[in-house]
Amino acid sequence: MTVSAPKLVDTHAHMCDPSYDEDRNAVLGRARKAGVKAIIAVGEDLADARKNVALSQQYPILKPAAGLYPTHLDLEQARQMADFLRHNKSHIVAIGEVGLDYWVVKEASDKALQREILKMFIDLSKELKLPLNIHSRSAGRHAIALLLENDAARVQMHAFDGKAGAALPAVEAGYFFSIPPSVVRSRQKQKLVKRLPLSCLLIESDSPVLGPSPHERNEPANIRQSIKAIAALKDGSEEEVVAAISENTERLYGKLNSGCK
Repeated sequence: MTVSAPKLVDTHAHMCDPSYDEDRNAVLGRARKAGVKAIIAVGEDLADARKNVALSQQYPILKPAAGLYPTHLDLEQARQMADFLRHNKSHIVAIGEVGLDYWVVKEASDKALQREILKMFIDLSKELKLPLNIHSRSAGRHAIALLLENDAARVQMHAFDGKAGAALPAVEAGYFFSIPPSVVRSRQKQKLVKRLPLSCLLIESDSPVLGPSPHERNEPANIRQSIKAIAALKDGSEEEVVAAISENTERLYGKLNSGCK
């Protein structure tokens, strides 16, 4: 399929990652050539947040997000991130990534702290009217329950690793699920795509990880692989998938203007 005009949005990529410091310009050039008009550049801490904002000034294709990765079990860091988001709201398109991670965090007290921090970011998303870009590794059902309990309205579940059945309450609430290029090799992601309606799907790269090959650095251009896989799994055309996902992305994030540098 040939895209006549850039229209794809990579809704979750770590473009501040040091692995891109030597060739970021070339990576973003390949993304533009693949039809990517915007990349939501997520972060894991304050250093990432500051770097994403700075990079977005150099590369307008990057749309900065800011968040605290859920394994950072530190209320003071969370408060500092909240302050950063308030002070930089005009530059930021999403709060993320934030969420729960029960794959790494096992202790009940630490899980309680994770939930407290996530609730803080849910409240902040309503205050600032910004979408949440949610990490929920081995905690999908728990993260969705917490989001629903706290009336989170604008939500992207990034690289959801749970069962499709666990995702259905979030679908009913109008949440979105982003599909990385690893869908080409992940039975779990394939089952998720088959079960969930196209009206709730987004695409992401999660660069530099979750690419088509587990042994190679991922990059935003590979979201074309997500499109191809979704079309095959849904027995539809790539054109239909691009149109639906573009509409979904705009419903959550609004219009993200194409960068041209």
